[in-house]
Amino acid sequence: MKVATPVSFLLLVLLFASGCHTVPQTGRSALHLVSSDRLAAMASAQFGELKQNTPISRDPKYTSMVNRVGERIAYVAAPDMPNAQWEFVVFDDDDQINAFAMPGGKVAVYTGIFKIAKTDDELAVVIGHEVAHVAAGHGNERVSQQLLAAGGALAVGLGTRDLDSSERQLIMAAYGAGATLGVMLPYSRYHESEADEIGLIYAAQAGYDPRAAIAFWKRMEAEKSGAPPEFLSTHPSGSTRIRKLNELMPKAVAIYENR
Repeated sequence: MKVATPVSFLLLVLLFASGCHTVPQTGRSALHLVSSDRLAAMASAQFGELKQNTPISRDPKYTSMVNRVGERIAYVAAPDMPNAQWEFVVFDDDDQINAFAMPGGKVAVYTGIFKIAKTDDELAVVIGHEVAHVAAGHGNERVSQQLLAAGGALAVGLGTRDLDSSERQLIMAAYGAGATLGVMLPYSRYHESEADEIGLIYAAQAGYDPRAAIAFWKRMEAEKSGAPPEFLSTHPSGSTRIRKLNELMPKAVAIYENR
């Protein structure tokens, strides 16, 4: 009884708080255990701190390019997230070939990305991908997975407390490795692939040629060195990503040409 009570209570809390979210464009069902408004408020505060502590680019070319592309993609994505408060900021760091998005519509692009993205079409690949993460609610889903994993760890810890310490540590280590390699990393790779798909659609709807995605990701892959094996990575390998984008390309090109 002592073991079952707290575990049962935790599971009841999680189930009571859970909500089912339908991912736009793909129709996949996703579990959200946290209020979207709450996550957006937290993200906004964190983004504000980032802007205070990180140099913001004053390059007019980069700033206008990001805002121009961002606004067009946010416009076509608006039906999927009408309450988003979009903000696109270029951070001055040429060593970071990166961009990210936060719940609620905060999007950061680092100046290093312009080593790869030379045109609006190519930048639309990046921004479409990041906007898609927000539209799909990937941040909420990731937090929800972490909550469930924490609940599972609690259950395992309580269920093994009568074992000797070495056995208990072995079981807890096995659970941690299984949760990371079996759930968290694959879901993260799935999120990246899903964001590629949705982002490609957004870019095409916004009037950007989706075929630019293939050349962009090939150049991005060439920039990487010493990447971990795909099964240990939060992102799909370059070859996997490009193969899937090629499979999606006829649909995206049709949207682009018939908009």
